[in-house]
Amino acid sequence: MAPRSGVERGASAQRPTPAQTTLVTAARNAASLPAADAVVPAPVVAAAPVAEPSGPGACALFLQRLPSVSRTQCEEALLTPSGSVSAHGVPLFWRDVPAPVVRGAADAPLRVLIAGAIHGDELTAAALALRWIALAEQSERPVHWRFIPVLNPDGLLAKPATRTNGRGVDLNRNFPTPGWEKDAPLYWDKRTKRDPRRFPGKSPLSEPESQFLHAQMAAFRPQLIVSIHAPYGVLDFDGPLSPPERLGRLWLDQVGIFPGSLGNYGGVHRGMPVVTIELPHALNMPADFEVRSMWRDLLRWMGEHWPEALGTEPRP
Repeated sequence: MAPRSGVERGASAQRPTPAQTTLVTAARNAASLPAADAVVPAPVVAAAPVAEPSGPGACALFLQRLPSVSRTQCEEALLTPSGSVSAHGVPLFWRDVPAPVVRGAADAPLRVLIAGAIHGDELTAAALALRWIALAEQSERPVHWRFIPVLNPDGLLAKPATRTNGRGVDLNRNFPTPGWEKDAPLYWDKRTKRDPRRFPGKSPLSEPESQFLHAQMAAFRPQLIVSIHAPYGVLDFDGPLSPPERLGRLWLDQVGIFPGSLGNYGGVHRGMPVVTIELPHALNMPADFEVRSMWRDLLRWMGEHWPEALGTEPRP
């Protein structure tokens, strides 16, 4: 499928762990990943396995880079290493918030994957994903949440922080959209004028971070993906459902799809709805009220499409 027209935003020898082996297997199977409406009835999805800590924890690594996140908030997020690592060997941390156990519930809970800091210089994206973990714990809804607040730790930890990963690849142009081998290099050459910040890589899924997220799409089988970015202050959407009109102060503005982007791959070609949040600033977090307002609007929109996810309103 040819992408709809749009304007490029911001154009300017160690043995693998069991968790890593599982992710590699999932990645190999992901090419046959079914559409979202085919995966809804999955009866059981295991929680993210907890890897044994083997180095600095997430807060020791990231806290000084995350705007408006306190040490208490970071520690209470309980991020654990997934068993996968970045191009430079930094752990990729995650956190599952399983759905509350409800007696007599016949349906499997909705599965939602939230990813932040796909671009390492979008620090607020990581901070918002982490802040939302506490709200997910309070929501009491039949939703199984999986959070990956920092998908690109190499970029986030670089000085200065970089959009690309440790090998200079834009992870949001590295997903295996149909025709990637032709379209992605051509788009990079002709449309971005070979902008190094938007280099799509030499092949799709060439990077460990994009491989990891791709594997999560196969193993966790989310019915909704929320991808958090900055700093363009809009809301984007790709997928088979009617999009949310707004989340907090962010209004819908579907700016187009690009070769290798997560929205293109997940929303258009795999039928997994992808809500893309573009916060207004990459360094300054929205006010706490806005953080909660975006969350409430997301839950409200989810309830419109998955009534079983309505549950109760989050506590203030």
